Amino acid sequence: MIGVAAAQLGYRIHVYAPDSGPANDIAFAHSRGAYDDIAALRAFAAQVDVVTYEFENIAAAPIEALGDKVRPSARSLAIAQDRVREKSFVEQLGGRPARWAKVADRAALDAAIAGVGCPAVLKTTRFGYDGKGQARLLSPADADAAWRAIGDGPAILEAFVDFDHEFSVVLARGTDGTVATYPAPENVHKAGILDTSSVPAPAIEPWRAEAEALAARVADALDHVGVLTLEFFCGADGAVFNEMAPRVHNSGHWTIEGSETSQFENHVRAVLGLPLGSVAMTATRAEMTNLIGDDADQWEALLAESGAHLHLYGKHEARPGRKMGHVTRIER
Repeated sequence: MIGVAAAQLGYRIHVYAPDSGPANDIAFAHSRGAYDDIAALRAFAAQVDVVTYEFENIAAAPIEALGDKVRPSARSLAIAQDRVREKSFVEQLGGRPARWAKVADRAALDAAIAGVGCPAVLKTTRFGYDGKGQARLLSPADADAAWRAIGDGPAILEAFVDFDHEFSVVLARGTDGTVATYPAPENVHKAGILDTSSVPAPAIEPWRAEAEALAARVADALDHVGVLTLEFFCGADGAVFNEMAPRVHNSGHWTIEGSETSQFENHVRAVLGLPLGSVAMTATRAEMTNLIGDDADQWEALLAESGAHLHLYGKHEARPGRKMGHVTRIER
C-alpha cells in the first residue's frame, strides 16, 4: 500500500526483503537479503534515494548503518521495538502506561508479580504483535506456565487495564516538523487482533486531545519523519498508553477511502520531504474491518456490497490469524 501510494505520485519502489511478498507485485526492483546483512543493505541503499520500513521486527543496528537515508530514523525503530525502552520513553514525556515491571528472568517475574499484581499480562520485550509473545496471569500460580509460554526470555509484566474503549492516534510528521493528525479511530480487537477501526469515534472524545498531545510530543522528541501510531486504552483512569508503532498502522487503513490523503500517501510525502496532504475525512463515517484467514473468501459478496471498498493483499496462503485483506465501508 505504501508502494501504490508512491507510484501514484510518480515514484518507483525497490523492495528489500529476505523473500518475496505482496509488495514485489508492484515494485520496480527487489533485492533479496537478510535484514541483518549490513553489506547487502548498503548495496541496496546505494540504489535508492530514500529508505523506509513498514514493520519493526527487524534489528535497529543494521538500519542505523544506512545513515540519513532511512526515514523514520533507526532511533524511532529501536525505541518502538523494545517494550522497556518504549514505556520508559513515553513516561518521560508525560504518558501514562499501565503499571509495569521489567522481567529479566524467572526470579524477576515473582518480584514483578508482587509489585504489579494480578491479573496481568506477561509480554516479550521484543517481537510480539497481534497477541503473539504474550501470556495472561490471573494469579501468581500462573507464573511458571506464562514464563514457558513466552519462551523463557526477557519480558515485561503489565497490569490489566480496566477500560471502556480502545483507540489510536495516527499522525504524519514531515522533515520540517509539521504534524498532521488523523481523526482518532475507535478500535475493537478479537483474540488479540484488530477487528474494526471506526471514525468518527464520539465515545473516545473525552480522551482524544490528551492522547494527540502525547503523540505529538513523542514524534517531536524522536524527530520522527513519516507516520507514527500510538495506541491507547481509555476509561476511568484516563488515556492509558498501550504501545506505539513507528510506521503506517492497521488502524489507519480506513484513510485510503475515508481521508483526503491516506496514511500511506502522507508517509511517502513525509519521507521524501514533500508537503503533507490534508487529513480531513471525505465521508461522514468510515469503518475498516480486517479480513482474517478465510474471511477473505467473502470477496465476491464484498465486491457486490454498495459502499464497501475491498483490499486483498495478495498473500498466497490463508492461515488462522493471518491478515489477508480489509474492507472499508464508507457513509457519505
